[in-house]
This record gives sequence, structure tokens and C-alpha cells, in this order.
Amino acid sequence: MKIEKLTDNKIRIIINLDELSEKNIDLHTLSQNNDKAHSLFQTILSEAEKQVGFKVKNCKLLVEAFSTSEGYVVFTLTKYKNEISPENSPKKLRFKRKSLCNSYKNAIYQFHNFEEFCNFCTYCHLSKLSDLKDFAKNIALYEYKGLYYLVFTNIHIDFTYTNLFYTSISEFSNLISNSLVFKSKLEEHGKVIFKANAIKNGIKYFVNI
Repeated sequence: MKIEKLTDNKIRIIINLDELSEKNIDLHTLSQNNDKAHSLFQTILSEAEKQVGFKVKNCKLLVEAFSTSEGYVVFTLTKYKNEISPENSPKKLRFKRKSLCNSYKNAIYQFHNFEEFCNFCTYCHLSKLSDLKDFAKNIALYEYKGLYYLVFTNIHIDFTYTNLFYTSISEFSNLISNSLVFKSKLEEHGKVIFKANAIKNGIKYFVNI
């Protein structure tokens, strides 16, 4: 994690997606504005106060976030100059979400169980996503510590149904990384379910329609 002081009222935090995955946090979790996200930001704020003197007590705080194609999440935290009284201090941070970058060359999605992966395969089979050979050079599926990971390598961002794909898969799984570091961990410690053509094989063997 890297913290940069932009002004007295604004800082930037850069975190690798792999760092988030180690904390069992993904982009979907962050976008939900839930307890896990708030816990992460409380940790960030504590560290920001230590490193760059960024104090937010009794101040309104705006959080903006976006991800990059290099595998990082960038947060910009801005505190309002007009301080508010402690009794009216908001208990939770106010988030302003920016659209997440869909220009990843690689992406890893986490399914909580094999059934969720099969449900996604069923959806793909019934939609325009039944043939993803032009979307990515390779699509592999791994099992690791009871969870299932769908790994896309060398994604073609000009694929016709790119937006449909990202919108659809987010309903079934969570994006946890777009770097190859976590992919190497899966290859070393995970169990290979499908080494290639994971969705095509999932449709072939597990979709009964």
C-alpha cells in the first residue's frame, strides 16, 4: 500500500489487488459500501494519519475509487474543510464510485462454490456468451481452499460482447485480481479443474438443458 499526500485535504492510496485478496476483499465487496469496506478504510485512515498526518476527526470524507489495468485499486480521499460537530459526525464514510476499468489483459473471478460456476455456464449457454473463444486466449478453472477461480488470460478488450460479459459475470462471482501473481499461486497450490476452455467445458459437461 502506498499513500501520497496531494493537498492538506486530499490523499491518494494505491493498493495492489493481490493485497486485497489476501484480506479476503475484492472489488465487489468495496463497491457494496459494507462493513468489510469500512474496516479497510479505517485501517487506511489510521495509516494515513501516521504517515502523512492526514486527520479526519469530525470531518466529512469523500472516497473515490477506480481500478487500473495494471492490477491496482486507486483511492482518492478528500475531507471537507467545513468541520462538523462530533454529535452529528457520520458513522460511515460517504462513497462516490467511479466505473471500474474494463481494460484488463488478465482477470481472475472467484466463485464461492462449483454450483455458482455451473450457474454462470448455464447463463452463458443461454445468452450471447456461449462462445468466448474470441474473448480471451485462455480460460482456466482452479479450485483453491474450497473456492473456485476462473482465470482469463490475454483478454481481447475489443470483443463484441465485452460489456455484457463484465455485467453478467459480476452477478455470479467477484473479481479478485487482474494480475498474474495470484494466477501463479493458483497454478502452484490450486487444483486444476479445466486447464483451458473452462466455460465451454463447463457447458459441455455440467449444463443440462
